[in-house]
Amino acid sequence: MKRAAGPLMQAIRLDRTSELALPVQIGDALRELVLSGALAAGDRLPATRTLARELGVARATLVECFERLAAEGILETRIGDGTYVSAAVGAERPRPVAVAAPGAARPARLARSMALAASEFTPRLTHQPRPFTTAMPSFEDFPMAQWARLSAKHWRKARHQVLGYPDPHGHAPLRKAIAAHLRFDRGIECDWRSILIVAGAQDAFQLIAAALIDPGDPVWFENPGAIGARNSFVLRGARLVPVPVDDSGLVVEAGLARERAFRLAFVTPSHQQPLGATLSLDRRLALLNAAEAADGWIVEDDWDGEFRLSGQPLPTLKGIDRGGRVIYVGSFSKSLFPALRLGFMLPPPSLADALALSLEAFSPGVPTVVQAVVADFLAEGHFATHVRRMRRIYAERYRALSAALAGPLARWMDPVPTTTGLHTVAFLKPGLSAARLARAADKRGLTVAPIERFCVEPIGREGVVLGFSGFSPAQIGHATVTLAESLADIEADGLRVDRTAETGIGLPDWP
Repeated sequence: MKRAAGPLMQAIRLDRTSELALPVQIGDALRELVLSGALAAGDRLPATRTLARELGVARATLVECFERLAAEGILETRIGDGTYVSAAVGAERPRPVAVAAPGAARPARLARSMALAASEFTPRLTHQPRPFTTAMPSFEDFPMAQWARLSAKHWRKARHQVLGYPDPHGHAPLRKAIAAHLRFDRGIECDWRSILIVAGAQDAFQLIAAALIDPGDPVWFENPGAIGARNSFVLRGARLVPVPVDDSGLVVEAGLARERAFRLAFVTPSHQQPLGATLSLDRRLALLNAAEAADGWIVEDDWDGEFRLSGQPLPTLKGIDRGGRVIYVGSFSKSLFPALRLGFMLPPPSLADALALSLEAFSPGVPTVVQAVVADFLAEGHFATHVRRMRRIYAERYRALSAALAGPLARWMDPVPTTTGLHTVAFLKPGLSAARLARAADKRGLTVAPIERFCVEPIGREGVVLGFSGFSPAQIGHATVTLAESLADIEADGLRVDRTAETGIGLPDWP
């Protein structure tokens, strides 16, 4: 579709005190835009009347300028259609002058908090649609027709409703729909006005960290644990206290031994990220008691709790919190789709005003029309239907991966069973390196995340995280064959290293 009026050209500056005539100044500016590549061959220029009005000159001035550039072969006029950059310019444009590489410039002086945190940040994995990428919903199974129908309905509403600034606390119908969902599916009783809408769970972690953490404050953090939340706390200068995780979740006794007076504890009790354990009821109660004794807070990240593959879930921490210590954070990135960038948090009453003020002060908010569509999706029952269907699909995909882990891959891996979520974990047999496996698998088109990426301190075991939710059983079957080939390669490489160590002949490490 062609542009009706051409690009805006407010960057053209005219010096009315110059000896150069205005047509010459405008012509020089347009010539530079063309030769620099800012205007490409075939680009349409604004009409002379439009550009004259925007530059504050007579139309005759623009006509003279355009005619001169057309004579030079830089512009061409198409009768009844407009003025365009000549097609010949693409072949004749000089090559751009080489510029210094980004890293060659002098480093900028950062804020002290950012400078200190930068060395501790862990880059998040890129979410490429290839096995075994984690946190990848099944896009092909999303009910796009229903979503499109709801979207069209809301885009037809009054323009001030869909184009204006969103309510900083969130769209009221969505907050009400989330409150009903929490009551029915997660066992949490709450007033809808207590729910705050955020631009994804990561936005919630940033807001919570800004409101509660001062530099040096101790924060209990699951080890291994969620990378995004960890980066938010590191940026605020938190002193992370790594707390080990076992088959029953966070080991509260270990946390108390390391730091009793913690300011905040971050946990993923429904499905520990990444090991997959469910926090046992006795530890949930112990954690609540520890927070009460420390006058601390608990962030409960229920990031994929809807996808229980078997059995009944335990009550959420928020659902059994009687002391007002838990900030519950939820997201629609896994249950719907990541591009939505929509989440919510449910703080205790004593924190509600402070976090609401943070939203009003500097949170970008989520477009109202997006919130309205999700509200209808929940209220009309589509969300519940979708989640039930995805539970069946994800359970089938998990069974396909489990069969491979118990069969062809059992030689190299010890899988950790899971009952919830979108991924599973497998520990490697002694002598195998998860980092080397990740590199070998990447060369074959697979994404395998080493557990060590999630660790604040080493846990003493090599393992990998394998996502299954975004891939069909057939894709998983093919991918496990490729994964076995990668494992065989690093196993053979390890044997070669052992043998050459005896002879004193070294081999280079993996790139």
